[in-house]
This record gives sequence, C-alpha cells and structure tokens, in this order.
Amino acid sequence: MLGAIIGDTVGSIYEFNNTKSLDFPLFSEGSIYTDDSIISLAVAKWLIVDKEHTHRELERIMVEFAERYPNPCGSYGGGFLNWLFYPEKIDKGEHSEISTIRYPYKSWGNGSAMRVSAVGWVFDTLEETERVAEISASITHNHTEGIKGAQATAAAIYLARTGSSKEDIKNYIESKYGYDLSRKWDDLHLTYGWDSSCQGTVPEAIIAFLSSSNFEDAIRRAVALGGDSDTLACITGAIAEAFYQEIPKEMVLETINRLPKYLRDTLEDFQKMIG
Repeated sequence: MLGAIIGDTVGSIYEFNNTKSLDFPLFSEGSIYTDDSIISLAVAKWLIVDKEHTHRELERIMVEFAERYPNPCGSYGGGFLNWLFYPEKIDKGEHSEISTIRYPYKSWGNGSAMRVSAVGWVFDTLEETERVAEISASITHNHTEGIKGAQATAAAIYLARTGSSKEDIKNYIESKYGYDLSRKWDDLHLTYGWDSSCQGTVPEAIIAFLSSSNFEDAIRRAVALGGDSDTLACITGAIAEAFYQEIPKEMVLETINRLPKYLRDTLEDFQKMIG
C-alpha cells in the first residue's frame, strides 16, 4: 500500500515531463501525491469499514475522498471525473445490476489497476483477492480489460507478499491473464510511450518490477519507462513493496510528509488492520 503511494509521488513530476534516465531525482519540491494515491486510499478505507465489500459503500467512499481532494495533481481522468461529480452525464445503459447511484462506463483505463493495491494485502486466498479486485474495478471499469488489469495487479501483490518467486508470479500472471511478461525491460525502455490503458500499463509495470533488484530500483525502472509515470510507478511500487518487504526510510519519510492528515490517517488505519 505504501509502495503504491511512494511510486505515485515519485512519478508525479515525470508524468507530463517524462525521463528516460534511471538516474533521476526521486523527490523534488514539486513531488506530491496525485489522484492515484487518493483513490487507492479510498479503496483501503472501503476495505476497513465495509466487510461486505459492496459497490454502494465503495461509491460513497470514493466520492467522499474526491470531494475532500477535488483538484489533485494530474487531475482525475475524464470518465472518472464525470462519474464522481457529474454522474448524470453517464448513461445507465445495461449496467443496472450494480446497485449504485452512479453507473460504470466500460472503461479499460489503468485507473482500476492503480487503485487496487490495498486489495492485494487483505485476504487469505488468491481467489478472494481476485474476487474483491473485480468488485473494486467493476464499479467504473466494467470492461474485460479494466477488470483484468485490477485482478492481475492484486494477484501479483498477493503472490509477492505470500512468498512466491518472481518466476512464479510471472508464470501465474501470464497463464491467468494472458499478459506477455517475457519482454525485456531494456527493450521496452527504448520503445515505450504514453498508454493509459490497463493492457498497455499493467504488463509494463510488472516487467519493471520483475527486472528490478530492490524497491528503489523498481520505482526507477517504472518511471524511466516514460508514459503515465505516476501510475506505472504506483502499480510497480505496490508489487515491489510486497516482494522486497523493505523500503528505504528516506523514501518513506519523504512521501508521508507530503500527505495531508486525512490520507496519512487512512494509511495508518489500513496498516494497523493488516498488521
């Protein structure tokens, strides 16, 4: 969970000013949490307070967090912005089976994957992790790719925190979700550009983790791919934290000190819940 927020914060200043260098400053005056951290912590809050894991409660909490922080760095994505603040713009269509005021909009964007990290830490089985990851995505991202991206990310976190090797994580994600994780980071580094889809973000974020040697290296590799750097590093950081289980203290302090109190308190409450 903290790894996701660190990745988001480090990547924040490079989202619209990409770097391809691995030797970039991790933090600067402008480094700050973005919408990725806000909604990731909203999902964490949902897991704390709603043991039934309902769409309705997730909706309420997401809107609450967005109303507290309506203009984050990077802004909310267009579809999600409408879902949060202008739900009348989204057609009910065929999606009445989800019992919420707002309706999902068939998104395959990477927002479902960047916000799911808390789900990967809570449950005792991989099956339950993937089931709740689908709920967390489908409230907005009810496209097959949107759900798959969230489930693959949560599964990778679960496998990492429960002792699976990188090879085991790679094999499971490839076989279950069909992502090609055999590509080399060095090759991606040369060719990868902006992509806001789950299918163009999640595999690359996992490859950045698989190619890394420690937590900081994973964050650097995610950001240095370019593209949607805060979201890439958010996903990579979540998996890397679970796998390496050690984050440099200075990265923790730099990130925590940039969070407002409500977000810090939510993170602390979540950390207490998972022990």
